[in-house]
Amino acid sequence: MPAASNTINTELRRIRLVLLIMLGLLVLLGGVLFSLQVSREQEFEDSLHRQSLRRVRLPALRGRILDRNQVALADNQPCYCLAFYLEDIRKPGKSTNTVVEIRRRMTELTALMGRKPLISEADIMTHIKRRLPLPLVAWRSLDPAALARLAEARVDMTGVDVYVEPNRAYPKNGLASHLIGYVGKADLDDAALAGYQYYLPEMEGKMGLELKFDTALKGEAGGRMVRIDASGYKHAEQMEKDPRPGATVVLALDSRIQALAESAISDVPGAVVVLDPRNGDVLALASSPAFNPSQFVPIVPKALYEQLNADPEKPLLNKAVAEVYPPGSIFKPVTALAALNGGAVSAGMVVDCPGYYMIGNRPMKCWNPNGHGRVDLRRAIEQSCNVYFATIAVKCGNEAVSDMAAQFGLGERSGIELDREARGLVPTAAWKQKAWNDQWRIGDTCNLSIGQGALCVTPLQMAVMAATLANGGTVYRPRLVLGLQDWQGQALTNYPVRAARQIAFKPGVMEAVRQGMHDVVMAPTGTGGRARIPGVEMAGKTGTAEYGEKEDRKKHGWMIVFAPYDKPRYAVAMVVDDAVSGGLTVGPRLQALMLGIFGEGGTEAGG
Repeated sequence: MPAASNTINTELRRIRLVLLIMLGLLVLLGGVLFSLQVSREQEFEDSLHRQSLRRVRLPALRGRILDRNQVALADNQPCYCLAFYLEDIRKPGKSTNTVVEIRRRMTELTALMGRKPLISEADIMTHIKRRLPLPLVAWRSLDPAALARLAEARVDMTGVDVYVEPNRAYPKNGLASHLIGYVGKADLDDAALAGYQYYLPEMEGKMGLELKFDTALKGEAGGRMVRIDASGYKHAEQMEKDPRPGATVVLALDSRIQALAESAISDVPGAVVVLDPRNGDVLALASSPAFNPSQFVPIVPKALYEQLNADPEKPLLNKAVAEVYPPGSIFKPVTALAALNGGAVSAGMVVDCPGYYMIGNRPMKCWNPNGHGRVDLRRAIEQSCNVYFATIAVKCGNEAVSDMAAQFGLGERSGIELDREARGLVPTAAWKQKAWNDQWRIGDTCNLSIGQGALCVTPLQMAVMAATLANGGTVYRPRLVLGLQDWQGQALTNYPVRAARQIAFKPGVMEAVRQGMHDVVMAPTGTGGRARIPGVEMAGKTGTAEYGEKEDRKKHGWMIVFAPYDKPRYAVAMVVDDAVSGGLTVGPRLQALMLGIFGEGGTEAGG
């Protein structure tokens, strides 16, 4: 009996222990469930939201580029696209079912609009795998006729809608294309995409002002939150941050004068620069041949780019700032100023020109083989006498000429707000020793005096030189950009007038040179008479510089002018790559430009 009692007590203890353990486990389970479902509910809910929310980067509206009179040279226009919204089109089962449905819709819409889509089946599959919550754009740049057919369509339009995105537009038919440049698809780096799972394409500058001011023009990107389901399809969206439009770039450029400048060289390769000598404002800067940046939107066609890049006349190169040329005789005013200002010669000194200048036993020819006879400074400038300028350069020395050229800004970049500006070269004895391991010779001085030899300049530099001659000695840095404005027109940044230096001339020196330049255009025998226009007194200088191999020598034709003579408002440099001479080839073109600026009666057209 006692043994049976002990057995019962042992069993009861075991049962109680099991019950106690079960109770403890139930309490523990209850605590864990309470923690998961009550205490940490918000934490898990936030985690779930984070897993089902995706951030989309939204590009800002690109800023505009305007001329000084608020004429738009680069703007935005709506591009009407047709997009599929996959969350409304998807089919149950495999993703290929959705692809089949989209292809069926594309076939119907292609027949309706008469336009082939831009995407293939592979593009659809890639979009589903990588960009599922975003609209799938199948057609871009729909014209009004296609939009009208869509509006009247009787096909199923569920999940299909017009999608509008901004395209870059150049409303003046490519005016100032080398200045404005063009845009292309942006290559966004990791920093720009940080925190975003998806992004919409945006533009970035690839050349010209579009590139130089890209940061200001592109504005500040915004963001949108998209809620997706377990399959990745979009359920809802909300704006997180509105994009901030880019700044407006306001130029000193006058689009009317720019159009005149481009027209003056439209049929020949060359360049034109028009400055305001009172402050350095760039009123026009043209390069020919040009290109139409509208053809580069939304992307640059590979075949077109390769064609332009291979063209020997370099339509993609801004010749006004990025190409260098020997200046020829338009450099002679610098030689004259160096000789006069240093006291080596006087304006009244007379030189006899027999048609050549002897360098040792080798003659350097004057352009007039019969010679100019006895000429002083004024007559030498008017007739562009090589013998006179070689004579005075030898008297004052090559370093004086080089130093004067450097004061005008030759051999250095001007600092204009453009990429790829060339420096040019003003040769010196030290340069020749370093570059060629040779000493400077009298022949080098004679070549320098007439703008030949190793001397090379940009058209912009020669326009700055012309402006400095016009205003009496102030070298202004060219000002292409007046300032930046926000999208509401409020000023953000103003770019001030910048004077690089004031050249100190002895009394009467500058005026003596200016008088000779006046005769170049206004005297009956002046080499630049073909640039003369009624009612306007002008001053100028023609130039012709040879280039190329001996068996295929060609000539650059140059001319610089400033006008009106007494109170100059315009300083111009023009070069034509393949010319007969500066006077014959460039003179008439410059005349057409100045006629357009001043009008037939000498009054400025258009104010």
